[in-house]
Amino acid sequence: MERFTIRTPCSSANIGPGFDVIGLALSIYLELRVTIDRSKSSSEHPLNCRVTYEGEGEETGEVPLDPSANLITRVALYVLRCHDQRAFPAETHVHIVNPIPLGRGLGSSGAAVVAGVMLGKQVGGLHHLDDSRVFDFCLMIERHPDNVGAALFGGFVGTYLKPLAPEDVARVEIPLSEVLPAPAGGLDTGERPPEPPHGIGHHIKFPWSKEIKAVAIIPNFEVPTAKAREVLPKEYPRQDVTFNMQRIALLPVALGQSPPDPELINLAMQDKLHQQYRQTLIPGLEEIVQSMSPSTQEGLLGVCLSGAGPTILALATSHFEEIAERIIARFRKENIDCKWRVLEPAEGTKVIEGQ
Repeated sequence: MERFTIRTPCSSANIGPGFDVIGLALSIYLELRVTIDRSKSSSEHPLNCRVTYEGEGEETGEVPLDPSANLITRVALYVLRCHDQRAFPAETHVHIVNPIPLGRGLGSSGAAVVAGVMLGKQVGGLHHLDDSRVFDFCLMIERHPDNVGAALFGGFVGTYLKPLAPEDVARVEIPLSEVLPAPAGGLDTGERPPEPPHGIGHHIKFPWSKEIKAVAIIPNFEVPTAKAREVLPKEYPRQDVTFNMQRIALLPVALGQSPPDPELINLAMQDKLHQQYRQTLIPGLEEIVQSMSPSTQEGLLGVCLSGAGPTILALATSHFEEIAERIIARFRKENIDCKWRVLEPAEGTKVIEGQ
């Protein structure tokens, strides 16, 4: 019996001004616990794969267990079919353990995509796929590199997309529904799906000060990423773009300094490209961002929306519970319950053999 575990961290995108560019891997982990019995030549399960699940969304049944409908296994199938493998090896069992809150701005779908590509690589024996090629496959499905870059490579990362040849441009953002038809995988035509162009995305790791922790305040409601993007304008005033560019130039330096400079970090985490437009979806957001600062709260460095929200990320060096309680109290005025966690930067996706 072959056993391995794939471990992928959650992530927070943007960190204030770094819209669609900056990502931070954080210490809540999606795990795939995989067993394969290669002695079997056939399986009673669809696509030779049994999927089981525990974690966020388990009670509501919102996570499908059909391998041709579950996001993780559909992504793995895409990778396999790009390499002329139509299904999983016979008697594959994928047990998903997911403590990452769904639809809360903590990169649950990005983690699922990264874990899915790694699953396809492992079960298919595709060991020639290095991390840069894995990143290409991730970007075929998850269009924005900040979450998947952080989940794959770990740490505090800046990501960017390479200008592509004209014939490749149309292929960069092929949605999963076209790569692998839905529902339930559609009819298997036997055709090979389009492979990603090489070198779609790139990343660079920034230093992170060891004193800085991330306090995640997680409200009990979801904000779909598509809805959070709909409220953004198609064009921005030049002064708002300049405002963000000035701050994103400071952010990686500010968060890498030890000891941290609270006022510099607070300034560097300001944003005018996405947070102000998303406050209609997240009651209390404007007041939280404007009222919380190092001058009003000991230990605090800065506050921002995590990804598309509704999770609030407070970077801090101390007084974590006090900071969380202040933000939770503001949500409570809107009759919104919250959980909170103190998180640290996480390593990237790992495959642990024999577990």
